[in-house]
Amino acid sequence: MSNTKKCCCEKHTVRNEVQKKKLLNRLKRIEGQVRGLEAMIESDTYCNDILVQSAAVNAAINAFNKELLNAHIHTCVARDIRAGKDEVIDELTSTIQKLMR
Repeated sequence: MSNTKKCCCEKHTVRNEVQKKKLLNRLKRIEGQVRGLEAMIESDTYCNDILVQSAAVNAAINAFNKELLNAHIHTCVARDIRAGKDEVIDELTSTIQKLMR
């Protein structure tokens, strides 16, 4: 049985250094928040306090996704639609559905 689904690594998006730095900095902050959660578990922090921190991590990831999705629509999706590659619309709607789970 062959898998006809494309690997997510077949396409690339070239970002300028400012965009890369902004996204990477946001991810590093999220990573720090997750490490904070780990430390809270290790130090037996009260459950409610951990849940509040976990909610902050979720909000940070959602903000990252919104920023990346916005850039994706304005660059990759717009470019592909202009080039007549309407299949990018199906890809976008599938991605949005995954983000909304």
